Amino acid sequence: MASMNVLVLADTHLRPGWDRDLPVEVWDAAARADAILHAGDVLTRELLERLAEHAPVHAVLGNNDVTLRDELPETLELDLAGLAVAMIHDSGPRAGRPGRMQRRFPAADLVVYGHSHLPDDSEGEAGQRLFNPGSCTERRRAPHRTFGWLELAQGRIIHHRVVPIT
Repeated sequence: MASMNVLVLADTHLRPGWDRDLPVEVWDAAARADAILHAGDVLTRELLERLAEHAPVHAVLGNNDVTLRDELPETLELDLAGLAVAMIHDSGPRAGRPGRMQRRFPAADLVVYGHSHLPDDSEGEAGQRLFNPGSCTERRRAPHRTFGWLELAQGRIIHHRVVPIT
């Protein structure tokens, strides 16, 4: 595939039995995605299956994913459109994050993480991009609920953005 559109999620926290779903904006983005990344705190296999109806899903284990402990890895490294991507749920404290992620994933061009519910789209060390999509369901201290959107091609990030849900 020459180019790829990627929906990036984290911290969706959709608990079984709750009368809540992902926002319509996220489902619309999933319908346009070539791949979906979920950086943990999915909570149910059902959500991963529903997302997979739209595009291949790559997910990592979050601290609240107790029912998925045997199914999801703690970290994941993959190639998307020639770009080296690493995923982890909890990247640790903000202080020192760029160096810590560079040491943990030295070959990654992009590190996707979650846990804080606070969006981050920043340049780390050695040109590595750090990307936290925030949460599309629980904004907590963030000003808006958010998700991420990436456009990748030929080993490069063509477009990257955190999308607010208003």
